[in-house]
Amino acid sequence: MEIISTSLQDVYIIKPKVFTDNRGFFYESYNEKVLNEAGLNYTFLQDNHSKSSFGVLRGLHFQNNPYAQAKLVRVIQGAVLDVAVDIRKGSPTYLQHFSLELSAENNLQLLIPSGFAHGFVVLTETCEFLYKCDNYYNRSSEGGIAYNDKTLNIDWKIPENDIILSEKDKHNPTIENANLQFTY
Repeated sequence: MEIISTSLQDVYIIKPKVFTDNRGFFYESYNEKVLNEAGLNYTFLQDNHSKSSFGVLRGLHFQNNPYAQAKLVRVIQGAVLDVAVDIRKGSPTYLQHFSLELSAENNLQLLIPSGFAHGFVVLTETCEFLYKCDNYYNRSSEGGIAYNDKTLNIDWKIPENDIILSEKDKHNPTIENANLQFTY
């Protein structure tokens, strides 16, 4: 398992070693010991699984303290553009974002610590998306940021007319009006 730094401090790409032969493939998708040895100390408590169609955009979401969540995300069918936004006031990468295509073919994962907003858009006909969280979901602490906030200027890689949002995500505030409680 390879741990790769990104342009955002504390966000990492996790690249598993994939063993392939005529029977298919095998890889270790999670190893707490490997992460701990790299200084990434997380105890994941909850696994989530979603299935979505092309154009579905989920995000940008976060949970404020004391229910903030780190996430380890991956795709097991299809592909997404996955996005992390640093919302830690005082961070050298505050309001910067990192995006990466995650797919069943590339087997990459993204480790996103608390203090980041997260979202993804489905790039294929359908997609199954898995994520581990180090804290439980708590409705009263959830927050969101408009996916198309001009301050963030995220290129979601699909036409605007193809984006499908939940009713809740249609009403996410801009970054300047979001309830951001994280500091670096």
